[in-house]
Order: sequence, then C-alpha cells, then structure tokens
Amino acid sequence: MHAVAVLLRPDIRGGERVEGRAELAAAVAKLQSDAQYMSETCLNELGVQRADLMADATIGIVGGEQLAAEDQAQREMRTRLDAMGPVNMMALEEYKETAERHAFLDTQRKDLLDSIANTQATITEIDTFSRQKFAEAFGRINENFQATFKKLFGGGHAFMRLTDEENNMESGIDVVASPPGKKLQNVLLLSGGEKALTALALLVGIFQYQPSPFCILDEVDAPLDEANIGRFTDLVKEMSVQTQFVLITHSKKTMSIAPVLYGVTMQEPGVSKLVSVHLGAAAEAAKNQVA
Repeated sequence: MHAVAVLLRPDIRGGERVEGRAELAAAVAKLQSDAQYMSETCLNELGVQRADLMADATIGIVGGEQLAAEDQAQREMRTRLDAMGPVNMMALEEYKETAERHAFLDTQRKDLLDSIANTQATITEIDTFSRQKFAEAFGRINENFQATFKKLFGGGHAFMRLTDEENNMESGIDVVASPPGKKLQNVLLLSGGEKALTALALLVGIFQYQPSPFCILDEVDAPLDEANIGRFTDLVKEMSVQTQFVLITHSKKTMSIAPVLYGVTMQEPGVSKLVSVHLGAAAEAAKNQVA
C-alpha cells in the first residue's frame, strides 16, 4: 500500500477577500459618518434638511473658483455671527416690555412737561394779577393815609413810596412824613408821639381800604398829648360806625368816648376783679332820675 502525502496551503484569495471586505466596511462607515455630518451641517448652518437640499434641482454644479468664493463668504458671515455672541431667545419679549415701559414713561414725561408749562403759565398770570392788585391797593391806601395824616395832625403832609418802583412785588416801602412846621423826613426821625400818630394814620388808611369788623388798640394814645388825643378820639368815633374798637388805655379823655368800660381792679392784694360800666345805660338812668 502506497502512502499519499497531502500538502495544505492557505487560501490566499480568501484572505484577500476578507481584507477587502473590511476595507469596504470602513469606507462605508466613513461615508455614512461624513453624510451624517453633512446632514447635521446643512441643518445647523443652512436650516435645511439634507434630503430637501439634495432634492433641490436649482442647485447646480459650480466651478472651483466660485465655490471657493462662496465658501469664503460663508466663513466671513459665520465669523460675524459668532462675534455677535449667543442669541437671546427672550430678546423679543424683553424688547416688548421695554417698549411698553418707554411708552409709559414718555407719556408721564409729556404729562409732567404739560403740568410744568401750565404751572408756569398760572404763576405768570397770578404774578401779573398780584402786581395789578398791589398797585391798586398801594395807591388807594396811600391816598387814605395822606388824608388821615392831615386829619390827625391838623395839617402837614405824608405819603408812602416804593424803594423799587420797577419791581413792586419785591420792593420795600418808605414812609415819609412832614408834621405841621417840619420838613419832609423819614418816619424814623419823628418823635414818639408823631410816630404813634403816623402809624395810626397808616392803620386807618388800611382799614378804610379793607374794613374790618373789629380793631384792638393797645395804649396807642400813651405818647400823645391832650390835643392829639382829642383828634385821635374824634377819628375813632368817626370810624366806630363800621368798626368796633376795643381800646386799652389809661387816658380819661379816651375813656370818655366809650359807651362801655371794663376795668380791672385789685381791692384785695393779689386778687383781681373785673368791673364793667355801661355808660349809655347809666346816662339814660340819670335822665330818668332827673325827670
């Protein structure tokens, strides 16, 4: 029996097929990865699905130079977009809120400006009216003061003048008086009695322009002599028709014109007592007794 020797050799062709299959699988995987990347790039950068882009028949094949130019333009645009930073998704809502706030503040500002303009116009109107009323009152009181001064002093001359006639609302007032036999001079240079009569003349001038139902005079006759007290009491009696006077005085001559007297006496040490006398009623009772 003869022996048969068998020589086993590797199948070279089979190994090559396995290796080629592996290379093809790697190439397919790379192509699939590239296709996936391109699909994601189309969606991220162009906002278009890859399938829609491939189905667009208007896209033709461009030359290399044009493609390079388009690519450069795209890169520049991308750089500009990146420089802008991330997109604020709340920007539109924030803009609407800011626009509403701006409109509200603009309306408030307009209202404030209108209010300021109206206030300024009102101030101007009041200022003009006040100047007119002051000029009218000053003129009338000045006339009354001059007439009353002559009545109290039995002559002489006195008047008021503004220190700043151009701006009467900010001006001071000087009182110039000239009693009989004296030259015109500032009221501060007069004697005590003359000052009292001048002040009384001014007070009466104001009362005659703007009458008041009551007037309280506290010892205004203290610095006056008998002749001046007589003229003072005559003026009080004349004005008592429309004004009730309350006179605080120690002068008997002044007391004599009052229909009612109220006196404070201290019959006991430290104890004050009020005494009242109605002179009109007392005079009527005296007449009845005489009859």
